Amino acid sequence: MACPFFAPSRRLENTDWVLPPRYPLGDLFSGTCHASASDLTEGRHDDHQEECCNFGYARTRCDRFPGGSAPDAVRFSVTDDMPNRLLVVYVVEKDHAPVEHGTLEYSVADARLDGSVISDVLVQQARAFLESYLRQRTLSAHA
Repeated sequence: MACPFFAPSRRLENTDWVLPPRYPLGDLFSGTCHASASDLTEGRHDDHQEECCNFGYARTRCDRFPGGSAPDAVRFSVTDDMPNRLLVVYVVEKDHAPVEHGTLEYSVADARLDGSVISDVLVQQARAFLESYLRQRTLSAHA
């Protein structure tokens, strides 16, 4: 479950792990914090970004987190995997309970993402998740 304010922009290699943890977006990403619209912060790969941005639930661990009624995390899951089309469900959570959800359809051939109207940040997260999913699917097919 990634932080709902984290806009991933670049997949990172994590060579510190023999068996890496299961990252919510499929891989570890660097990106931009959108917690404050007037103060967008480009992230760098550090422990804070890995633990708070990539894993979410940073309400008490991140000084940029807006608090209040803001959601805590977003999770994605592929619910249907066809060769040229993926169906993805997303769930936005607060206090480990869903507050918003929707379904997205991804066309592999033209990299088009259709579905529920979601924020630009969630679109970036969905694309990062799908990039990781398709990379893993390709690796599994060649194994």
